[in-house]
Amino acid sequence: MKMKLSSKIWLTLVFIFLYAPLVVMVLISFNAGDSTAHMSGVSLRWYQEMLRDGATLQALQNTIVLSLSSAVLSTLIGTFAAVGISRMRSKRIRNGIMTVTNIPMMNPDIVTGISLMLLFVFTAQLLGVDNVLSFWTLLIAHITFSLPYVILSVLPKIKQMDVNIPEAAMDLGCTPFQSFVKVELPFIAPGILTGFIMAFTLSFDDFIISNFTSGAGFETLTIHIYAMIKKSVKPDIYALSSLLFFTILVLLLVYNFLTDRELKRKEKDAAAERAMLRKLREERGEIHV
Repeated sequence: MKMKLSSKIWLTLVFIFLYAPLVVMVLISFNAGDSTAHMSGVSLRWYQEMLRDGATLQALQNTIVLSLSSAVLSTLIGTFAAVGISRMRSKRIRNGIMTVTNIPMMNPDIVTGISLMLLFVFTAQLLGVDNVLSFWTLLIAHITFSLPYVILSVLPKIKQMDVNIPEAAMDLGCTPFQSFVKVELPFIAPGILTGFIMAFTLSFDDFIISNFTSGAGFETLTIHIYAMIKKSVKPDIYALSSLLFFTILVLLLVYNFLTDRELKRKEKDAAAERAMLRKLREERGEIHV
């Protein structure tokens, strides 16, 4: 069914609304002048300025370290949590745990940030510790709001898997751990990768929760940019944002390419398996050519 003209116009307007700010950001990053509103030439000046801005590069490094750490830990904890939830026999307990798991996603970020900050400060007072807010409190906070996304990415893959496959592996001599590593883990790997990417992205661009749970000695990129906005924003921030945008774009393209290749491989294997089964049935006389 062909798309109507009005639908095409509406879709075009939606895409313009979504991507016009990104186009403007990239164009301004190549501006030769100091203005963030008018182009006065094309230059790599602000990319060079960005590489000389030690505070911004340090904030970027802090953000990458924090995002990778929280994404790895969230993926590990979330994967094992998803496996445990899927193996629960009581439907009532499983639904209750899923409800609790979804709370960080449904909760407003400001409520999560304030509650975590109060928890950290209260714990520090009990232990007699000063300046409790640091990298570690940030890491705990980011793991907290990333976990539900990892669990919800892995659970559907576990449900799609045939439960008889792990049991068959154990019948053939595998221990439960070997069955999980050799059979289940490769099957749910796409869900794990999706959860990791989501956890990394959410951690990388978080501001509200980070603002409440970070200390004076550790500054993320979002907090650094917010502090700059209070004064003025130079185009070198646009240059940094453009580089991050293209990096994420390349990663997404690579991920989609690998996913498509994996789907094509599975379809090819399934077709070969069907052809083999058909040939065996023909040899047995079950199918007459």
